Amino acid sequence: MLMPTRPPSRCAEPGCRALTTTGRCDEHKRKPWAGRDDKAARYEGISSGEWRALKARVARRDHGCCYLCGTEPDPEDPDAEAFVPDHKTPMAEGGSARDLDNLGLLCPECDRVKSAAEAERGRQRYLARRRGGTPPGLT
Repeated sequence: MLMPTRPPSRCAEPGCRALTTTGRCDEHKRKPWAGRDDKAARYEGISSGEWRALKARVARRDHGCCYLCGTEPDPEDPDAEAFVPDHKTPMAEGGSARDLDNLGLLCPECDRVKSAAEAERGRQRYLARRRGGTPPGLT
């Protein structure tokens, strides 16, 4: 029989008086992955295999080049970061998940810059919704 390593204490959930040795009682124990992002739902049900196939089609179409700056991947540099598929018009801004015209490859630098700009626009939309206004650029 295993003995607990510490004496029981009250559940960490405010107002709960149940004794436990794990921080939270069985009723208030958090479910693993609860509230985490569901990628399949976010990407309109695109499976990882379908996403890889879309990426391969876009890479062939664009000859592996970044659609923003035209940079080609360096085949001589094994440590180079991979080019990533990107939605030209973000899905949060009405872009299609599967439309090949809305997909392109980005080099790591363009991806960082574009992702930061998209995150800022998303933050502005969020703040505008909280204030009850219209996000900038959508008037």
